[in-house]
Amino acid sequence: MTTTHPTLTAEEEALLPSDEDVRHYAEHGWYLSKKLLTDDEVDALTAATDRYYDGERDRTLPVRPPKLAYWDPSKGPVQRHNDYVHHEHDGIAAILRKPLIGAVAARLARADEIRIFQSTLIYKPPISGEPSNIVPWHFDKHYWSSSSSERMLTAFIPFHDCGEEMGTITMVDGSHRWSETGADDTVVRHFAERDRDQLEEMLAENAAHNGAQIRKIPMVIPKGHMSFHHCRTYHGSGANVSGRPRRAISLHLQDGDNAYREFPLSDGSLAAYNHDVLVRRTHDGRPDYADPDYCPVIWRDRAQQGG
Repeated sequence: MTTTHPTLTAEEEALLPSDEDVRHYAEHGWYLSKKLLTDDEVDALTAATDRYYDGERDRTLPVRPPKLAYWDPSKGPVQRHNDYVHHEHDGIAAILRKPLIGAVAARLARADEIRIFQSTLIYKPPISGEPSNIVPWHFDKHYWSSSSSERMLTAFIPFHDCGEEMGTITMVDGSHRWSETGADDTVVRHFAERDRDQLEEMLAENAAHNGAQIRKIPMVIPKGHMSFHHCRTYHGSGANVSGRPRRAISLHLQDGDNAYREFPLSDGSLAAYNHDVLVRRTHDGRPDYADPDYCPVIWRDRAQQGG
């Protein structure tokens, strides 16, 4: 799969974050975009994910990473998470690799290059009381401890208007600027493997440690728009009480400087990410988080393209 990096049209340039938007992101840790996908593109993404759920794949992972999120029908009507959809399905990838998405992320992260880090297809069923529908408070950098960058970010892309009644993603305002309490390294475990009450307590303790109030901001996102959040912004989501499924993709993005780093844990092992058993190796033997098969470039500044 190859990626080109065309310049943006004048209409797309107008959709980029303003200087004030970039300052807001730096202060608050989140940004609500303008309409980056047309209705036709969102509908094409929805149709592609329907085919994905029906079993359509253009390729599959050569090995199964140890912490892969990969719903299949045998798991029943729980909240579905499927990683690596940008790799396995070209119809999904065609939308997620839209250069405009990368250009917005580059502005927010103040980066010259943006690569996909991961993509997770999410389906939150409208089932009252389903415990998997509640996503507890967490921030993504804990799970990306083997990544060197502090500028990574995530675009949350719903396939429809998405508000509080659907259990939209909710940010803890400004929490990316907090310093952490002396947390133990169990924080590298995914929230699905953690006690929800413990995560709630961790949020409260970190807020108190910083003398900060916990201000929760639900992202009300119209169709075609998306939210972006910093890799250290606490976020979560509530129940879907809308009567309709909440469908979305979390598109995790890395700046061009991000690379694998050793992150020792207290038990003597190293923090790991699913990429580590999939991607090619660098010249010195480290997992290459710039492997284009899994981490394709979706935006490169024009100056980096020779004009």
